[in-house]
This record gives sequence, structure tokens and C-alpha cells, in this order.
Amino acid sequence: MTATTTDLLLEATGISKTYGAVVALRSASLAVRPGEVHALMGANGAGKSTLVKILTGAIRPDGGTIAVRGRERKVHSPAEARRGGIVSIYQEPALIPDLDIRSNLRLTETPIEPFRHWLNELGLERLDMLSLARRLPLASLRIVDLARALAIEPDVLMLDEMTAALPANLTERVLEVIGRQRGGDRSVIFISHRMIEIAAVCDRATVLREGETVGVVEVTERSEERIVELMLGQTGERAQARIAEASVGNTDRPKPRVTARSLKSGSRLHDVSFDLYPGEVLGVVALEGQGQDDLFEILAGSERASGGELLVDGSPVTFHHPADAIRAGLVYVAADRAEALLMQRSIRENIALPYTSGIRNWGPINLVGERRTVEAAVAKLQIDARAGGEVRQLSGGNQQKVTIARWVAGGVKTMLCFDPTRGIDIRTKQQIYVLLRDLAAAGAAVLLYTSELKEIQLVCDRAIVIFGGRVVNEIPAKDANEASLLRAAYNLRSDAPMPETVAAAAIEATAAIEGAQTLAGR
Repeated sequence: MTATTTDLLLEATGISKTYGAVVALRSASLAVRPGEVHALMGANGAGKSTLVKILTGAIRPDGGTIAVRGRERKVHSPAEARRGGIVSIYQEPALIPDLDIRSNLRLTETPIEPFRHWLNELGLERLDMLSLARRLPLASLRIVDLARALAIEPDVLMLDEMTAALPANLTERVLEVIGRQRGGDRSVIFISHRMIEIAAVCDRATVLREGETVGVVEVTERSEERIVELMLGQTGERAQARIAEASVGNTDRPKPRVTARSLKSGSRLHDVSFDLYPGEVLGVVALEGQGQDDLFEILAGSERASGGELLVDGSPVTFHHPADAIRAGLVYVAADRAEALLMQRSIRENIALPYTSGIRNWGPINLVGERRTVEAAVAKLQIDARAGGEVRQLSGGNQQKVTIARWVAGGVKTMLCFDPTRGIDIRTKQQIYVLLRDLAAAGAAVLLYTSELKEIQLVCDRAIVIFGGRVVNEIPAKDANEASLLRAAYNLRSDAPMPETVAAAAIEATAAIEGAQTLAGR
């Protein structure tokens, strides 16, 4: 049954927006019913963020109409949208860093008691209201933003990649709270690149592609393929074919590029050993906080190991600085692209940045050669530079491709990728999958930690599993399905039942880790 205009809580029709020659939105429409959780999906650059900013008054559209409860409305600012019952949680926390939480709440006239209620519901009941925002971790700031929005009971709550930076237990809480919004008079618009979350909480999904609404799908167990098809158009099949073509693992093992023997660091990394070979993509699987962060920081030279041995091409190495790791051929791609990039500088400058350290003699830089190298890297990674020269103007997926391009431009021996596709759309993910397989086929060694287990079997030749700061399993790609990886990540026997929820599993895992750490400390 098709909803009429009067049945809809929010309706946007024919929304368009251009920035010079760049078309951000061509003809986007969105119809949200009362009491539903509605997914807004699309590749990076499809126009999702632009549409959300228009709906919340952050930017003005060039054309189209917006109606709330059947009445056309023009929204001129986020404050006006908020008063009208439309609130958005963006990917970056909307808190003033040098103010404490209570002062931040005063600025938005947020009632304290409802805010505390939602903090408890979301698992952050011990938050100190006098803590400065800048001293809180990103996950806590995201929860504070959500609790603040829920406290004012908005008619329409928009969540842009709300769970991307959250650990499993907080993600579970957020999804439970979102799910409880169903059936009333209010609605949630949910943006996520994780299909499992869409299936868990959403009723319908509107899909954008290249600035246009290309379909609305009822979310069921079998709707994932249709959603992906709408998002990708014809590019999905070509990318899958290239991944499959490049995913033939090496049968002959050369000398390891990187060897780790009993690496230790602080209280989280206790005993990690592995070999990483040229021509392979080695996956790292771990729950939140199992020591994978410390491992990558040691390999990237930003942290010193407290024990164990690290060898590169058979020779022992000690890294005192990231520059030492880079000189040894180990380059790092972080999940947080904002930390890796100079946002106010151009794409060319960001990609060319590593090569300025190789200049031995003062004098003019060979701009022709630099430009040629950068253009080749941009073309190889299919970076969409239409939005402008500065990196901050690119979509999140294109920003991540810039961080990879700076290393690809000069040739890669060993690439360390820490959750490189987090918060990135499906099309860009597939482009990165293809690139990693192409790098391995050309002889590079790739170490890939990912929080999305599907990527292991799709991209990797094999995977090591870290639990409680130790490698507890190694699984070949052919056996690395989600069930086997989850069991290994939770350190469960193959015949043990999986916990019923992510939160229950996290509690089990935490107890097991604490027990392992107690034994290690004896």
C-alpha cells in the first residue's frame, strides 16, 4: 500500500543542489512514515550527506520541496530544524571540545534528567558531567550526542554512521534503542554501510546513486542483494569479477617480508607471532581491545615493543619513529583518515608528501615528475576529484583512497591497513579490495585488520586471530566464514554455541580476557 502525503511524517521531493560544475544532488526524494526506522543508503558521493544537511537547514537546496506532516516547510538553519523536531547526529561530534558536558548541554537547552536517562539506556551511566569533551574518547562523544538528541524527543532523528566508531557492546545498545523507536509517532533515518545493521533495525531503505533516488526497498532477509544492486549499478559485477580474478593465492612461499616473534606491549599485547609473506594479504581478526591496535602501532613505528623480536626481510629491526618503519618499507593506512591527511591542502600535496623526505639536495622540486606520479596514483585508485582541490572537499571514501594513493604512487613493499574500509560505502570498499589484491599480485605484502568479517574471505589468503593479546588461531581463507571467525574471535570451541547477542558475547569475551591476563600476571 502506497502512503499518501498526509500519511508521511517527512517528505522531500525533487531536491537538487550544485556547487559550480559539481552536481551534488540531481533529483533526490525521501518519504518517511511515522514510527519507522528508514535507511538512507548510497555510495560515498551519492548525495546522502548533502540531503541530510538540506533537511536540517545546514545548507539550502537549489530546488525541490520539503514537507513535515503534510505541510511544506523551508528550513533555514539547524536551530530552526531542531525547533521543528528534526535533529541530526553527524559523523563528527557536535560538542565544543573545551567545554564540559554539562556546559555543552546548556548551549542546546537539553534537559538534564532525560539526558541522564538515555545515557543509562545507551550504556554510559558512569559519565562524569564535568568532563571536558576533548578528554572523552570518540565512542563516548558519539553516545553523548545521541543521548542529547533523544532527550528532546525529536519527531525525526537522523543518524549518520552512528555505530562506525563504537565497540560491539555500545553498538548493541544503540541498535536496541533505535529498534524501540518503531511503532510510535516519531521516526529515525539511519545511515550505515553495515548491511547487518540495516537488516536488524530498518523497515525500508531509500537508495541514492549519483545524486538521484533510484529505489525504495522493503527491508527483509533477502533485500540485501537488491539494495547493493541499486547502489552499485553496473560497477558491482565488474569489481567482484576483478576480486575473484586477483584472489588466487600464492602456492610458493618466499622468504617472509615481516616476521614477528613473541611481540609484547603494555597490558594488552602479550605474545604475538606471525609471518607475512610477499604476494599475500594476511588478515587480522580480533574483538575490540585485544591488542590489535598495539600490534599495528609497533609495526608502524609509533610504539615500542616491550618484548619479542621483529624482523624485516630476515634482519632484526627496532623502530624508534614511524620514519624508521617507512624506510624499512612498512607503510601504514589508518582507519581515521582525518589523522593521516592535511585536510586544508590539495590532493596533489597529500599524495606527494612522503617524497619530500627523499630530497637530498636543496633546490627546485621536479613538479612535472611529481604531477605525473600523482596523476597516475589518482587514476589507479579512481579518486573522484571533481569536488575540488582540497582534501576536505572529498567524500570519506575518496579521502581514504588518497591515504592509500600516497604510498601506491612510489611503490609499496609492505602495507599495514587498519580497518581501512570503516565507514566507507560498498562501491569504494570494492575498489579498495581490488587494489589490495592487485598489490599482492605485484609482490607486495599486505597486513589487513578489519572489523567486518566478510572482508577476510573476500580479500585475504589467510587470517590470524588475536584474543587476549595472543594469536590463538590461524585460518585459511577457504575456511574463514563469519561463523568460524566469530568462534575464533571469542575463543570458543568449534562445538560451543555462540552467545545470543553481541553484548552477551562481549561480556563472555571480557571475562575470558581478564582470566587470561590474571594467569599471565602470576
